[in-house]
Amino acid sequence: MTAAGTVPSPPSRGACWIQHWDPEDVTFWEETGEKVARRNLLFSVFSEHIGFSIWTLWSVLVLFTGPEYGLTPADKFLLTSVVTLVGAVVRVPYTFAVALFGGRNWTVVSATMLLAPTAAAFLVMEPGTSFGTFLWVGLLAGIGGGNFASSMTNINAFFPMKKKGWALGLNAGGGNVGVPVIQLVALAIIGAGGGPRVLLGVYIPLIVVAAVLAALFMDNIENVRNDTGAAQDAAKDAHTWIMSFLYIGTFGSFIGYSFAFGQVLTNQFGRTPLQAAYLTFIGPLLGSLVRPLGGRLADRYGGARITLWNYVGMGAATAVLVFASMRKSLPLFVVVFVVLFALSGLGNGSTYKMIPGIFQAKALAEGMAGEEAASYGRRLSGASMGLIGAVGALGGVGINLAFRQSFLTYGSGTGAFVAFLVFYAACFAVTWAVYLRRPATRAAARATAEAKPQLSYAEV
Repeated sequence: MTAAGTVPSPPSRGACWIQHWDPEDVTFWEETGEKVARRNLLFSVFSEHIGFSIWTLWSVLVLFTGPEYGLTPADKFLLTSVVTLVGAVVRVPYTFAVALFGGRNWTVVSATMLLAPTAAAFLVMEPGTSFGTFLWVGLLAGIGGGNFASSMTNINAFFPMKKKGWALGLNAGGGNVGVPVIQLVALAIIGAGGGPRVLLGVYIPLIVVAAVLAALFMDNIENVRNDTGAAQDAAKDAHTWIMSFLYIGTFGSFIGYSFAFGQVLTNQFGRTPLQAAYLTFIGPLLGSLVRPLGGRLADRYGGARITLWNYVGMGAATAVLVFASMRKSLPLFVVVFVVLFALSGLGNGSTYKMIPGIFQAKALAEGMAGEEAASYGRRLSGASMGLIGAVGALGGVGINLAFRQSFLTYGSGTGAFVAFLVFYAACFAVTWAVYLRRPATRAAARATAEAKPQLSYAEV
């Protein structure tokens, strides 16, 4: 802590490395830290936004692939599943790249790498290209999904605990908006009679802009160093895997539905690509915009409580979707699907707020305090975010594969929605059992037997 009345000096930006960073120090935060953190957040959001757009590029490109491309609905669902899978897997190394290379440095590198999948898609996007070629190019697009993990790990280190829900929610929400934005751009291009190469030509210069802005205006934090022990400790902690399961239900739903919504509309309800494009952006847009609200509500009421009731809403919406799918009611289907998107975004914000709160609560229960507890929470939450983000994104793979199998078996998405309803019920049960259930007798017994603070996750 700084001495009373002492204004902390601005952190050095020599070679873009900040030598001193203590956001929990109120004086440091108010005089210096908040300005720097907000600047890094702004350019992190932009870079992650472009990353999400490139990751979900193929959810749009498949709408351009008419009969002349020779792709079946099953081929398209498999293609988007592969893209989602790669985006999930690369989130793990991207998380640790921040500590190894620095948050600013890795943002520049990861943004620049997005040129590869975009240029490759520009070259192959024409009738006559084999399905295998599309799969390989789709694999490249998956790297855009990794930007989320490195961005969230980086921003997590910049903000104090009381601001993390808002900051992480805004960072992720701004990135998630990349999904509806690329769908809106595609809608404009399709409506104007343009082809997929026009869309790709729009994003290539934006990638360059994102990399240049990150190089000019972002920072690395010196005391965020690669810590393999943190990764091992996070992997051994049961809460990492419990939160991964819950994040499948929120973010897995968001990204999976983002890839699949347009295909469901074209295959089940007979919409044309242009008609589908008029609708597909609405759900991802609302889901992205409400994510910061989910973080803000979690800051105020506790992430576990918001997450619990959010799963109630997701389950209810899915039940209505089963009904709408069986009755083939397009208006009801679209409205409720958009509501489900919004709830998934709200849950994204609340679940990610829980992560640092859980490890902070464990530190306090072990008798740590002040910067020691905050450092412990940052160390393990930063390491766990990559694993949680990766497993959560795998939910998007499961959703696309479930839709693929449902269309092959039943000719509609109804079977997939029934499976999703069961999964949301399981998420509700896990959230309540692990983070909110506190039997009075057991709590009272522990309170009398132990002198140290009691471990409670209800407020995380």
